[in-house]
Amino acid sequence: MDKGNVSTVSEFVLLGLCHSWNMQVLFLILFFMLYLIIVSGNVFIVILIITDSHLHSPMYFLLANLSFVDMWLSSVTTPKMITDFLRENKTISFGGCMCQILYVHFVGGGEMVLLVVMAYDRYVAICKPLHYSTIMSLQKCTGLALTSWSIGFVHAMSQMAVIVQLPFCGPREIDSFFCDIPLVIKLACIDSYNLGILMNADSGVLAMTCFILLLISYTYILLTIHQSSKTGASKALSTCTAHITVVVLFFGPCIFIYVWPLSITWVDKFLAVFYSVITPLLNPAIYTLRNKEIKDAMKRFRSYYMHYK
Repeated sequence: MDKGNVSTVSEFVLLGLCHSWNMQVLFLILFFMLYLIIVSGNVFIVILIITDSHLHSPMYFLLANLSFVDMWLSSVTTPKMITDFLRENKTISFGGCMCQILYVHFVGGGEMVLLVVMAYDRYVAICKPLHYSTIMSLQKCTGLALTSWSIGFVHAMSQMAVIVQLPFCGPREIDSFFCDIPLVIKLACIDSYNLGILMNADSGVLAMTCFILLLISYTYILLTIHQSSKTGASKALSTCTAHITVVVLFFGPCIFIYVWPLSITWVDKFLAVFYSVITPLLNPAIYTLRNKEIKDAMKRFRSYYMHYK
């Protein structure tokens, strides 16, 4: 295509979740409250793990990283969605759209790898308990966390290297509340079918690789738990149940968006809301409500606060 004859799109129009003004007001209140809970809940978990010496272990170091990632993932899209409920013209600049794509895939890709790292931590703790302190040292945990961030960054940059070079000349309407690669590619002034498959495959390979590694890890863990004593098995199973629940909640929507897309608009919007709002909301609840050590740390924190006050 002769790019000299293409008028460049400077902004995109986000169609949002719905068109009804009453529904938008309802969603505004709902998502604003949920976002406050997400931020405050994840920040509290990070502060609790940092300040409580009883939680200075590899598992909680990785949990603090997950809480930070969840908070960031939600912050990439949710504030923009909330403010758009108040606006008649829901536009986003080309640069802002590219930034959303970059950070969603950076943070999302990093979280996928981080969940694998957390599964590996549980595998070592349950299957090789005598070597746990040696294998999961602070240096090793820091390296694994940095690896998850690095893989997320490389994944995001591989997507951006293609997206930013596409010609956009109209239409410019995105039927969602944020910019995502499958929707933005459809707006390019080229035959984007094969490119869309390729870009989805990029995200799909990362998602499926992480998901398969998680399945293998938890299969070994569950087999080991099955052979353990009832007392030890009960605690280990409780911890792993929380991890597995988080994995299913996060990877389920990702698989249906990038690996096995349904191409049904309302379903895509629901899945996008689920992994960008609901999952970061549920993660703190899942890990705190099912974890005795976190509950004890919260009691110590409350006692210390009341004593200080």
